[in-house]
Amino acid sequence: MAHGAVGELEREAQELAALVRGRFEAHGLAILATLRRDGSPRVSGIEPLFAAGDLWLGMMPDSLKVADLRRDPRLALHGATVDKEVTEGDAKIGGRAVEIDDPATFDVFRREFAARTGYEPPPPFDLFRVDVVDVSLLRPAGDHLTIDSWREGRGVRRVERR
Repeated sequence: MAHGAVGELEREAQELAALVRGRFEAHGLAILATLRRDGSPRVSGIEPLFAAGDLWLGMMPDSLKVADLRRDPRLALHGATVDKEVTEGDAKIGGRAVEIDDPATFDVFRREFAARTGYEPPPPFDLFRVDVVDVSLLRPAGDHLTIDSWREGRGVRRVERR
């Protein structure tokens, strides 16, 4: 993940970046939050892809989430949580979507997607790269929770919640 704040994230918080990515890749599914025209939230399932140094979101063309991101690029991703005890951790990413229209970049995405999933992304699709602005990872730690986070321009922070 090399664009914008992602490079900053990986320089400042390499371990946290790897743990967050690992949580998203563990199941391959996430919940995408976008903003509707009226400003209310919309949540949608998505298969984010970490590849070629970036975080990618491929979507059905002209879906509501695509329309949302074209109107307002702010987004949040929540990794699929498989148990209410969040034994393996609970990961979140916030950022801005950058729409891709370059055919060469589409080809890179198609190859990376196929290499990781074993099948080609069904055409046609709209493609976005995420400029990451914040990440967090909540993990149980005995009698309390540990929340590690990184925000663009602020760096890494740890909070213990009892």
